[in-house]
Amino acid sequence: MTKPIAKIGLRKNARIGSNKNERRIPKGIIHVQASFNNTIVTVTDVRGRVISWASAGTSGFRGTRKGTPYAAQAAAFNAIRTLVDQGMQRAEVMIKGPGLGRDAALRAIRRNGMLLSFVRDVTPMPHNGCRPPKKRRV
Repeated sequence: MTKPIAKIGLRKNARIGSNKNERRIPKGIIHVQASFNNTIVTVTDVRGRVISWASAGTSGFRGTRKGTPYAAQAAAFNAIRTLVDQGMQRAEVMIKGPGLGRDAALRAIRRNGMLLSFVRDVTPMPHNGCRPPKKRRV
C-alpha cells in the first residue's frame, strides 16, 4: 500500500511529516542550575533529551541582575511556557547550586500549574576533596 502524497501548499517552510510541534510529553525533568551569577533552567524528557531551556541572560537580564531571584523566576517561566502548551502535566525538579534563584525558580514552576512528583537537591558536595577557593569579599 502506498502512502498518500501530502499537499505542499498547506504548510509553509515545514518539512513534510514533521512531528516537532505535535509531540506530546506528559512527564519531564526540570533542571535548575543556580549559580551566583546566573540561573539556567533546562527541561528534558524522562530519557534526558533537552526539550527547552532558558537562562536569566536569555530572558533579557544583563550583568549583576542575572543573579537575582526575579531573573531566575523569569527564566523558569520562559523555559516552561512552551511545555504547558505541549501538554506536560507532571515533572521532577533537580536543583543544583548555591545561587539566590533556587527558591524563586521553584516557586515559578509551581505557579505554572505543574504537578511536581519530587524536588531533589543535586548540588555536588565534596567528601573533603579539592581545596575550595578563597571566600568572596563583599
